[in-house]
Amino acid sequence: MNQKERMLAGLPYKAWLDGLSRERLENKKRIYEYNNLPPERWGEMTELIKNILGKTGKEVHIEPPFRCDYGRNIEVGENFYSNFNLVILDVGKVKIGDNVMFGPNVAVYTAGHPLHHESRNSGYEYGIGITIGNNVWIGGNTAVMPGVTIGDNCVIGGGSVVTKDIPPDCIAVGNPCRVIRKITDEDKKYYFKDREFDVDDYLDSVFNVSEL
Repeated sequence: MNQKERMLAGLPYKAWLDGLSRERLENKKRIYEYNNLPPERWGEMTELIKNILGKTGKEVHIEPPFRCDYGRNIEVGENFYSNFNLVILDVGKVKIGDNVMFGPNVAVYTAGHPLHHESRNSGYEYGIGITIGNNVWIGGNTAVMPGVTIGDNCVIGGGSVVTKDIPPDCIAVGNPCRVIRKITDEDKKYYFKDREFDVDDYLDSVFNVSEL
């Protein structure tokens, strides 16, 4: 196996060998163009981000600036939205489902280094894939650690550090992130804590990021 194959297999690898440095450089060029697109050309953003990511749905919107290592190792489903300053270290595969929303300053880290300093100083590192399900909202300033799976319909509170899997249909928050409670049908009528919707159309349609 070459170093790229080792990287994608979750094995220890060296990031400067077998063309990996060149791949990161090419991605930096694409990221630079995306992050520096003038506002009058923002109609081009969807096409540019689709040229960065490995797979997307029809509708995808990431507010610049955005940073990632390779881009090609990131898959997002339909109707993905991220606010400013998204960082994805995609040396491992990152798979994100449909109708997922990220707040500002979210970080998704598949990358890591050995704990012992002698092993770490060898230059070997690793990437363990991350999976985020459908209909997930991740609050601002949250970090998702290597190997984590977040289940469908979850809400991750802002400022969390997600170190372990989160089961579906849960609210989870904290450092380390812990499940607070299940999300139920009773939650439909509230838009914030105990504040109920004062409109009647909030269940009639699904928001699409193209409407932004």
